[in-house]
Amino acid sequence: MSFLANKNEKTVKLIIYITTIAVCALVVVLNQKWLPHPDVFPSFIYKLPMVNAFLNGTCCVLLLCSLVAIKQKNILLHKRLNLTAFTLSALFLLSYVTAHYFIPDTKYGDLNHDGIMSADESALVSGSKPFYIILLLSHIFLAVAVLPMILISFYYGLTDQRDKHRKLVRYSYPVWLYVTVTGVVVYILISPYYNYQ
Repeated sequence: MSFLANKNEKTVKLIIYITTIAVCALVVVLNQKWLPHPDVFPSFIYKLPMVNAFLNGTCCVLLLCSLVAIKQKNILLHKRLNLTAFTLSALFLLSYVTAHYFIPDTKYGDLNHDGIMSADESALVSGSKPFYIILLLSHIFLAVAVLPMILISFYYGLTDQRDKHRKLVRYSYPVWLYVTVTGVVVYILISPYYNYQ
């Protein structure tokens, strides 16, 4: 029985790693605009970054509530909150790739939205841009790194492998929480420079 469980776990982990690579590849392809996209698209597309920030913020609150629930040994509520956060994160991913597929790149500090950073624009954000870049890069890198950890944590939780779940969640939970918080902060910092059409 143990052999079958181990084989099943290896299969699940392989699927999780393949899924992670596929998601990362999709994000890169769409973000780099390697696929042709229409010149005209629905105006709601420009609302997606705000929707993404809302989804990240909601996930953050759900993750904090989930921590409280498990501290109070309310496993059912903990599970429901995490499943809801996971569902919202999946919606975030769909919204994120859709937004990055359609919306032109936004440069931090580009006040006139022409896609070119003038000397005056660069000077205005010279003090805050390094902070923004570090925050953005840490957000992106950790979002990629935490995805397989979250999926494996869910697998352990849903299959009632509590010891493995606890050990992995010690790392995946704070990283996931950081990603949700920084997602909101990144949106707040970049939103003045979006070219809403």
